[in-house]
Amino acid sequence: MDILAQAEGSGRTLTMVLFLATVAVTIGITVWGHRYTRTATDFHSGGRSFSSWQNGFAIASDYMSAASFLGIAGTIALFGYDGFLYSIGFLVAWLVALLLVAEMLRNTGRFTMADVLSFRMRQRPVRTAAAVSTLSVSIFYLLAQMVGAGALIALLLGIQEGETYLGMDAATAKIAGIVLVGLIMTLYVALGGMKGNTWVQIFQAIILVGGAAVLTIMVLAQYGFNVSDLLGDAASASGQGAAFLEPGLRYGVEVPGDAVQTMWNKLDLVSLGLALVLGTAGLPHVLIRFYTVPDARVARKSINWGIGLIGAFYLMTLVLGFGAAAIVGVEAITAQNPAGNTAAPQLAEVVGGDVGGTTLGAVMLAVIASAAFAAILSTVSGLVIASSSSLAHDLYNAVIRHGKATEREEVGVAKLASIGIGVVAILLAIFAQDLNVAFLVGLAFAVAASANLPTLLLSLFWKRFNTSGALWGIYGGLISSIALVVFSPVFSGAETSLLGEGVDIAWFPMSNPGLVSIPLGLICAVVGTRMSDESRSDRFATLQVRALTGAGSERAVDH
Repeated sequence: MDILAQAEGSGRTLTMVLFLATVAVTIGITVWGHRYTRTATDFHSGGRSFSSWQNGFAIASDYMSAASFLGIAGTIALFGYDGFLYSIGFLVAWLVALLLVAEMLRNTGRFTMADVLSFRMRQRPVRTAAAVSTLSVSIFYLLAQMVGAGALIALLLGIQEGETYLGMDAATAKIAGIVLVGLIMTLYVALGGMKGNTWVQIFQAIILVGGAAVLTIMVLAQYGFNVSDLLGDAASASGQGAAFLEPGLRYGVEVPGDAVQTMWNKLDLVSLGLALVLGTAGLPHVLIRFYTVPDARVARKSINWGIGLIGAFYLMTLVLGFGAAAIVGVEAITAQNPAGNTAAPQLAEVVGGDVGGTTLGAVMLAVIASAAFAAILSTVSGLVIASSSSLAHDLYNAVIRHGKATEREEVGVAKLASIGIGVVAILLAIFAQDLNVAFLVGLAFAVAASANLPTLLLSLFWKRFNTSGALWGIYGGLISSIALVVFSPVFSGAETSLLGEGVDIAWFPMSNPGLVSIPLGLICAVVGTRMSDESRSDRFATLQVRALTGAGSERAVDH
C-alpha cells in the first residue's frame, strides 16, 4: 500500500495546511509567553504559577512523546503483546515519582535536580556532575524525538523509496524533518522559556489525547467495538497467529537449543522493565516540572492529573497498535518505516479513507500526524529547557561564576545553551534514523535510573551521604550505562545497530543496561560515601525540615 500516494493534489495540500496550522498556533503561544518571561524564575520554572491541572497536562505532554505515540504503537503493530510492555512500564513508573520524589523535590530544590543534590555537598563538583548527567540523559531522549520527527515528515510528504517531492527524496525529507524540529524547539525555549513552553505543552496534550481518542473510536467502530475481533484480525494479519498475542516475539524470546541466549533474552526484558519503572523519577525534564507549581501539594495533585491522562493514552495505544497490524498490515508499515514508527499515522489515513474517502483520509492523517508532531515538539522543548537550565544555573552560575551571575546573564546563557543542544541533537539524530524511537527512550530511562535516581534518593534519605558518594554515584551510573550500551548489539554487530554490521565491538549481551548499571550506580554511591569522612549532619537536618515543610525553597540555597 502506497502511503499518501493516493492523496495527490488537494488531499496533500489539506494535510499540509492542517499540519502547519498546528505548528503556527504553538509558535504563537511561544511568542505570547515571551512577553511574560523576564526573570530567571520565569525562564526556569514559569514563575511557579501553574495550577495542578495545568502542570498535569504539561507533565503528560512531556511524557507522551514520540516514543509513546509512534514507537509504542509501531512496536505493538510489529510485535503484538511485547510492544505493550513499554506502556505498562511507563505508567507504573509514575508511582515511584509520586511516592518518593515529587513533593520532597519541590520543597528542597529551586530550579534543577542539582539544587537538591548539592544542598549538603560541595557545590562545584556535584553541580558539574549533575549537569553532565542531565545533558547525557537529555541527548538520548532527544534522539528518539528527532528520529520520530524525520519519519513523520517523510510520511506527511508521501515520499516512498525511489520517489521525490519538492525535489526531496525520502532520506532528504527525514533529514529536513529533523532539522525543522531542531529549529522549532530552539525557538520555543529561547523565546518562551518555561512559561511559554508549558502552555504549548498544555495545547499539545489536548491535541494528542483528543486525536488519539478520535482514531481509537474509529478503529473500534470498524469492529463494532468488539476488541476480541480486532485482536483476532491483528493476529491473523501479522503472520504470527496466536503468538502475536502472547509474550516472546521481541522480548524474552525462547531460542531452541540455546539456553544461555534464552536466559539473556529474558534478563533483557527484566532490564528494560527496571529501567522504565525507575527511570521516570530521574528524568531531568520531568523533575523540573515539579518546580513550576506553588507548593508540594499542587505538585502531588498535578501528578495525579498526569497519571490519569497518561493511563488513558496508553490504553489507546493498545487499540492503535493492534489496529495498525489488522488494518494497515505489517508489510505496509515496514515499507514506510522499518522500525514501525509511522504505524499510527498510516492507520489514521487508511481508517479515514475507509469511512469518508481520500479527503477524510487526508484529514485524519493530518490530525494524527499533527498530534504526533506536537508530542515531539513538546517533549524536545522540555528536554532542551531542562538541559539549558542545568547548564546555565548549575554549570555557569554556580560553578564558573561562583553564584555571582546576574539573572540576565543566567537567562542569556540558557538561551545560548539551547541553541548548542539543538545543533548537537540534530547532528546525532541524522545518524540514528533507523532505530526504533521507543528503544532509544528505553536507553535514556536506563541512564536516568542509573545515574540520577540513586543519588537523589540517598540525598533525601541517607544522613551519611556526602559529596564523594554523590560523585561516585552519578559518574558510576552514567559511565556504566553508556559503556554497556556502546558494547551492546544496539551499537554494533547487527543490521539494525547504530554502526551496522560492518563494525562489531559488542560483548554485552543485553540491549538495555539497566539490570547491571542501576545496581552499579547505587553501589558506587554507597562505596564512595564510605570512602570519605565528610559529614554535614546539620545540613541534612535542615534538608529534612525543608523537604517536609517547604520552608525556604523559594530562596536560593545558601551554603
